[in-house]
Order: sequence, then structure tokens, then C-alpha cells
Amino acid sequence: MESLIHWLGLKTVPGVGNRLFLHLIQHFGGAEKVFSASRKELLQVEGVNDRLASVIEGYKIPGKVQEDLALAQKNNARIITFADPDYPSLLCHIHDPPPVLYVYGKLQMDSLNIAIVGSRNATSYGRTTTERLSGALTRRGFTVISGMARGIDTAAHVGALAAGGKTIAVLGCGLGTIYPAENKSLFHRIAKNGAVVSEFAFLCPPEAHNFPVRNRIISGLSLGTVIVEATHKSGSLITARLAAEQGREVFAVPGSITSFKSMGTHRLIKQGAKLVEHVDDIIEELNIAHPIPSTCAKDETTMSLTADEKRIIDKLSPYPVHIDKLIRHLSLSAAQASSLLLQLELKGLVTQSPGKLFAKCER
Repeated sequence: MESLIHWLGLKTVPGVGNRLFLHLIQHFGGAEKVFSASRKELLQVEGVNDRLASVIEGYKIPGKVQEDLALAQKNNARIITFADPDYPSLLCHIHDPPPVLYVYGKLQMDSLNIAIVGSRNATSYGRTTTERLSGALTRRGFTVISGMARGIDTAAHVGALAAGGKTIAVLGCGLGTIYPAENKSLFHRIAKNGAVVSEFAFLCPPEAHNFPVRNRIISGLSLGTVIVEATHKSGSLITARLAAEQGREVFAVPGSITSFKSMGTHRLIKQGAKLVEHVDDIIEELNIAHPIPSTCAKDETTMSLTADEKRIIDKLSPYPVHIDKLIRHLSLSAAQASSLLLQLELKGLVTQSPGKLFAKCER
């Protein structure tokens, strides 16, 4: 309790940013020792000047810190510090890792993480492509990371969960504030099947400046970042830049050349981002020869399918086809085809796009 209070308290000291915070911790061996250090000892730390040393030496931890800690613990949120053995190893290596993380759920230390982000005002193409790609990645053993914003972020989480996989949401507000509000159900599903993470105080509101800051955590937790639909000023381009600066891979899904919502992704591709058309494009670039299949993944070879269901599966590919084409090729009635496709959707083997288009889930 005392240790966490000092970690959270040090975050509130004016002039102590993330990098200096960690320099202080590494120099003194703990947050509590920072507050008990003399002015002379504090001045030995690179980045601490006379004024800041005086501030730290006489600093009184605000009562709101104790309230924040009590509230987080009351709501069963875990607080992980940079010194905790459960702190994500990939995040340790970025320029300014967050000293403290508030977590609902469980962070898998040994998981293969990939981030998917993009436009809040996504098109039908963007949402469908994201859900399919996210599902395909989880079936290949990846954990999908995103920011739970509207549009592409939401589709990334939904696709992972629909495939029975794990996903992590990194918030631009505290865990006690669900934003956007319509994602309340999704928030709880993610916490149950992965983790919801924030570096902000438990009741911190979703302020605009928080979101670019949290983007470094999305990319920092991941081996690579996939951008789906981004205008030339999209915030997801910040995540792409941060990923590149962190030495992580950057991927982009192409869109229509006439769509302004793909201008940003096309620019990334011109600048060297890996073009993604299939999940294997990501796996090959990451040089992961044998990704571990998800234990939750569904496979038609291990499921009980009827003869007609098998006929439909054999006709489908990862590229969507209209239901009318299936009806003609398989000599089925519209009612039969709709019923069979619904069953295959429920089994996680088929995805439906707007316009009665169906595709086989990628594996």
C-alpha cells in the first residue's frame, strides 16, 4: 500500500515526467526513497535542477492520490509499476514507458501482440476488413491491441473476441470512465477475455491530449502496428510514427484510391510500411515462422459439420461472395442458404459483410 502511494504520488510532482520518474527510481531504488532523499542527493540525478530538487524535498503527496488508490482497489483494478515483474517487457524498451499501469483483466507476458488502429469514422469496408484481419490474427495465436475508440478500434476488439481470442484495450482515460459510453459491454468483454489498460488515474476523464499520449503504449506493447483507414491527418498516423520510432514494424491495409479515408494509409505504404492483404503478410514480415495457434481457435476439421455446411465451406474463400452466387452454385433455396450460413457464422467459420456478402474466416 505504502509503496504504491509513493509511486502514484511521484507521478503528481510538477516537473517529473516519465523519463525523469524512471531515472529517479533507478537512482534511489524506489519511489519512497525518492521522497526521503535530501536536496543534495536529488541534485545528483541527471535532469534534476535546484528548483525541482526543492519541490521534491518538500512535496506532500495530495490526498487525491490515496483516494485514487482506494477507488482502484475497491473496483478490483490492479496497479502494476515499472518495477513489477509483471510489467510488459516490450513496453520497458520504449523511450518513455509509463511508470504505472492500471489494469482490468490479465496482461499475458509471453503473448504475441499486434496493434490494429485506424479511423473513428470508418467505412463499412474498413470495419469488415478489420474484423476479419483481427479474427485471423487471433486464430494464429496473436493478441490484438487497440484503443477501444469508435470505428476501426472497436472493430479490432470485436473481431478478436468473435474469433475466441484475446484482446487488450489501451484507454485515453481512467479505468473508471468508459469511453465511448456505447462500448460499455465491449469494455467488460475485453476485461474478461484479455485486459483493459490505462496509465491515467482511475477517474481521469477522456481529455483530448490523453489520446496521442496513450498511443505510444498501444504501439509499445506490440511487435507491430497495422493501420486500417486513415486520413492524411488521422491520429492513427501518430501511432504509426511512434511504432517506427520504437523500432517496431508498421503495416497498412490499402483502400480505394478514391477514398480520402485511405489517404493516410496509402502514404504510409509509399513511405515503406508493409502492405497487408492477408494475415500471412504480417507473419512473414515479423519473421515468425510458426505462430502458435490459439487454443480458442475454431477449425472446421475438428468440428461437426453437416454435408451442406461442408459444401458451403468448400465454396467459400477469404474473399466475400454474394449469397445469390452460393444459392446458384449449390442449388439451395434462399431459406436453406441463409440458415446454413447463420449456423456457420455461429460456429465462427464464416463472416458476413453488408449486402449479404459472405467469406470464409482466415486461419
